Amino acid sequence: MAHPQAHVVERPEELSALSHPLRLRILEALREPASSATAARALGQSRQNVNYHLKELERAGLVRRVEERRRGNFVEALYQSIAPTIVLSPRAAWGDERRVATLRQQLALEHLVGLGERLGRDAAVLLDRAAFDGDEIASAAIEVEVRLEGEAARAAFVRDYLAAVRPVLDAHGAADGAPYRVAVAVYPDPEPSD
Repeated sequence: MAHPQAHVVERPEELSALSHPLRLRILEALREPASSATAARALGQSRQNVNYHLKELERAGLVRRVEERRRGNFVEALYQSIAPTIVLSPRAAWGDERRVATLRQQLALEHLVGLGERLGRDAAVLLDRAAFDGDEIASAAIEVEVRLEGEAARAAFVRDYLAAVRPVLDAHGAADGAPYRVAVAVYPDPEPSD
């Protein structure tokens, strides 16, 4: 079974299962398959305590049983986190349905929220590659503020920006090169400085 790079927590039951700090540590201990006893030793906890929290994580779908092995008369289960990287989506904490309804009505805003989630997920996966695999991550981030006077100015900015960036993408893009993501978002500053 393929093991995804990241799992995005969106369901309230997943968020609830992550509310205990030991459960986060258990997920880290289960980046690779391990028994509850092995995880307990690694965390300095009792096997019973880890077992209790492990069952809650399994019930929420955040860990899965990947193997069983016989040790004498005892069958030991091995568990693993469903993904090496767990990312919390803001949607998991949205208790008010008006947010979901608004996203259905405002397509551009839905794309902005989705872009933010994707950036968060991708950054977490890259951070884990750097932290756990020792990868050097070639990346860049550029953020600027521009003041636009109304809807027509915003539309003109987006049109002109895309026209300006197209030659750069055409000049530097390669069909066989390593894939990089370029994200550009234009949205009103939710916390203006003045």
